[in-house]
Amino acid sequence: MDKRFNYQEEEQGIYKAWEEAGYFSPEGCIKAGITNENAEPFSMVLPPPNVTAELHMGHAMMLVIEDIIIRYRRMRGFRTLWIPGTDHAAIATQSKVEDIIYRKENKTRHDLGREEFLKRVEKYAKENHDTIINQIRAMGASLDWGREAFTLDEKRRIAVQTAFKNMYDDGLIYRGKRLVNWDPKLQTTISDDEIEWVEEKIPFYYFQYGPFIIGTTRPETKFGDKYVVMHPDDKRYKDYKHGQKLEAEWINGKIETTVIKDKAIDPEFGSGVMTITPWHDATDFEIAERHNLDKEQIIDFDGKLLSVAGEFAKMPIEEAREKVVEKLDKKGLLVKVDKNYIHRVAVNHRGGGGKIEPQIKLQWFIDVNKKFKMGPSRIEGVKENNEVTLKELMRKVVKNNQIEIIPEHFKKIYFHWIENLRDWCISRQIWYGHRIPVWYKGDEIYVGAETPSGDNWKQDPDTLDTWFSSGLWTFSTLGWPSSVKTTDGKPGKTSDLAIYHPTTVLETGYDILFFWVARMILMTTYNLGEIPFKTVFLHGMVKDDKGRKMSKSLGNGIDPLDMIKKYGTDATRLSLIIGVGPGSDINLSEDKVKAYRNFGTKIWNVARFLDMSKPNDYSRERAEKKLTNEDKEKIKEMGDFKKEITKHYEKFEFHIAGEKAYDYLWNVFANKILEDTKVRFQGDNKLDAEAAFRMLEIIFLGCIKILHPFMPFVTEAVYQKLKLGNKMLIIEEW
Repeated sequence: MDKRFNYQEEEQGIYKAWEEAGYFSPEGCIKAGITNENAEPFSMVLPPPNVTAELHMGHAMMLVIEDIIIRYRRMRGFRTLWIPGTDHAAIATQSKVEDIIYRKENKTRHDLGREEFLKRVEKYAKENHDTIINQIRAMGASLDWGREAFTLDEKRRIAVQTAFKNMYDDGLIYRGKRLVNWDPKLQTTISDDEIEWVEEKIPFYYFQYGPFIIGTTRPETKFGDKYVVMHPDDKRYKDYKHGQKLEAEWINGKIETTVIKDKAIDPEFGSGVMTITPWHDATDFEIAERHNLDKEQIIDFDGKLLSVAGEFAKMPIEEAREKVVEKLDKKGLLVKVDKNYIHRVAVNHRGGGGKIEPQIKLQWFIDVNKKFKMGPSRIEGVKENNEVTLKELMRKVVKNNQIEIIPEHFKKIYFHWIENLRDWCISRQIWYGHRIPVWYKGDEIYVGAETPSGDNWKQDPDTLDTWFSSGLWTFSTLGWPSSVKTTDGKPGKTSDLAIYHPTTVLETGYDILFFWVARMILMTTYNLGEIPFKTVFLHGMVKDDKGRKMSKSLGNGIDPLDMIKKYGTDATRLSLIIGVGPGSDINLSEDKVKAYRNFGTKIWNVARFLDMSKPNDYSRERAEKKLTNEDKEKIKEMGDFKKEITKHYEKFEFHIAGEKAYDYLWNVFANKILEDTKVRFQGDNKLDAEAAFRMLEIIFLGCIKILHPFMPFVTEAVYQKLKLGNKMLIIEEW
């Protein structure tokens, strides 16, 4: 054996050998006799990385955990399937390409037209896809590449349109005028979950409004304020009656205002009185809905004031704010200004950070509170033809433990989110993505998978929220809807959908529990009448050694490929697991990765010692007959240790399994058992040397088996070099 494991040259060849042998696919494992068709299935889908950028350490952590899970189950003899794929990430991808085109050509998407722009986006997505796939392979992820999917490919298009039509026919998808999160920069709506709340210091203004003092951070929206609202139990305002009319001097002269009593008002905040702008604020919109109040648009979709603002019309928001305050001050209506007010502002997290401007707009929604008749159901407590809501289904499958969430404390967060879930706005005013499968001709409307026959039909120009297509991920990747088109309406017995769904485990970051996990539960319970996965395992975030989020602006990011080139994939993988419990964030430094490279060297050096110590004309059969009682005891201890490690694997305690396996090989096997045995190779007793070697060989094989899911490359390499079996370590029996 070479003096060191040359990971830079060896890793790619090892990965290629695994893949060419077909061991990443269940069919390949069945053909090789590793498992059989009747074995218990174990399936996972890869959370599809966005085709917007290269993978970061957070993705690397996800890949390592999932690869550990699948390699362990494969060695246990399960019929394992791990499906790869990527996400078109509509808003983020379109935003990136628009920025590139504008910087290089000073053009917008409208200058190019929809067809040419989409060609540019698709080219960008393809290039990024190829980079990402190469990175995933470099991490050693043993995915079934023959089943790779893309959230915007043809099979997913059919699945998306089928799901949309089914939900539309059941009255769960509707078109209506509702308050939405509007991004004036990207010119599209975004969902509540895509908002990022950023704190900023902003002036808080107090104005005289008739007999009241009102407070606001947004005086530029106040032109249409003709309702003054207070809590019905606020004794300070008991003399004012609900519906009472009052006159007030305001921005552009005298106005008539109406008193509204509503319990949504916090009497402790400011003066306990506020005016409302129903068109541009969610709380105000809800108050207006409850009391059937007028709603008037003040700001247009480009972020400029409308004609209702009089002299301030066409001004951008920030400019108008200062001028409105200046005018109110001149009129003697500015009472005071708090210049140190900390305010939370909503921005489009995935679309370039544009500030959100709430707007009332005609959009497509999924109604989460409407009752519908359940189809065939495998959900506990829900029978076919039961009337249920999507929200009830989402709550029930977690509450009855059909879906387990690890760590368990995320259940409370999940239930809290479900309780506050509003109708899901699924339409986007962007060009990249699944086009909404709705056509119009005059007052006629057609919903379906294909263009309707006849002339003059026009398709809805909007696209669907990315999470609509990724919400179908566990079953659209397994052949739905074509897999369910059988005579009895059930999947064929040999279809992927029948064998592998529900998937066994969904592993992902806790930060997309609502973005993605909850949406998959919604879409699967509705479309299939069953759960999408049995267990959700959530990992934390990878931060720098000071506990800060890795970002380009801080310059503290660690590129997984850089670490692989410097220290090898095995060291990079182990550094992301040991010391990191389920759902916990990890503080990662390059020094930690470097330390685990030393462990890989230790494994190699132990293998080299065994290689050099192997007796001439060694016979395993003869050696086993000569094992001493002490040898047998050490082998038994290794067997007991493996059982202990197995329990940690079963409980998803990979951080403990990895740490114990590391400690056993280094401190128990290398530093003690191996050292104590060296003397037996120095005498003339060949049979004792053979027995000693066999004992070491058995224990070392046990060590590399339990380490293989963590460090697949170096363990596979030493397995091959020492000829510890007649196959490959990846398919050795656990």
